[in-house]
Amino acid sequence: MHKIEIAENVLKRVMTRRGHVHMFEQIQPAQTAHVVVDLQNGFMAPGQPTEIPAAREIVPNVNRLSTALRTSGGTNIFIQHTMGAQARTAWSNRYRYYMAPEWGDRLDKVFEPGSEGHALWPGLDVQPQDLKVRKFRFGAFVPGSSDLHAILQERRIDTLIVTGTATNVCCESTARDAMMMNYKVIFVSDGTATHSDAEHNAALANMVTNFADVMTADEVLACIAGSAATGKGR
Repeated sequence: MHKIEIAENVLKRVMTRRGHVHMFEQIQPAQTAHVVVDLQNGFMAPGQPTEIPAAREIVPNVNRLSTALRTSGGTNIFIQHTMGAQARTAWSNRYRYYMAPEWGDRLDKVFEPGSEGHALWPGLDVQPQDLKVRKFRFGAFVPGSSDLHAILQERRIDTLIVTGTATNVCCESTARDAMMMNYKVIFVSDGTATHSDAEHNAALANMVTNFADVMTADEVLACIAGSAATGKGR
C-alpha cells in the first residue's frame, strides 16, 4: 500500500481557498457511482508489461466500497482500458509519437478485447447488476473514449467515487474531467495505486487542491453509511 503524504502547504492552500478540506461529508447513494478504473489483469497480474504491483493491494478497499454502495442502492461501474484497431485509428498520435512501435504492438495484445490482459482482475467483487464500460483513452470522459457520461446522465448520477489504477494517469484524467463536467468527485487515497509513492502523492495533491475530495476508504464508507442511515445527502 502506498505511504500517503499530502504536504502541509498543499492543505493550507486548500483551507485558504474553501475553508475546509472535505467537501462531501454526506452523499446520496442512489445518485452515486463507484467508478473502478482499469483494475484489469494487464495492470495487475505479475509479469505483465504494465504491471503495477501496488494495484493488487488496494483490491480489499475497492471491494468494501463496491459492497457498501451496492447495498445502499448505488451503482458500481468497472472501467476497462481498451486498445487495438479502434484506438490505433482514433488515437494515432499516441502510437506515432508517444510509444515505440514495438511497445504499442505489445500493449495492443495485452488490452485487446477478449484477451486475458483486458479482463477484470479476478479478485474484484463484480456482481451481475454492476456495469462494465470500455474506454479508449486515459480519461473516460474525453469525447470518443467511452459511454460513461451518457450512462451516468441516464441514471441521474451526480457524484463519483474514483478508485483504480494508475492514480496519476487514468484515475486522475477521469477525475479531472468529471469535476469540470460538474460531477462531485471523491478520490480514494488508499483505493488508487500507481508505480511509486511520489507519483501517487503528487496526484493526490492535484486532486485535493482543485478536482476532488480526497478521502480514505474508511472515510468514504462512513459517508455512505451515514447518508444511508439518515436518508440525507448533498
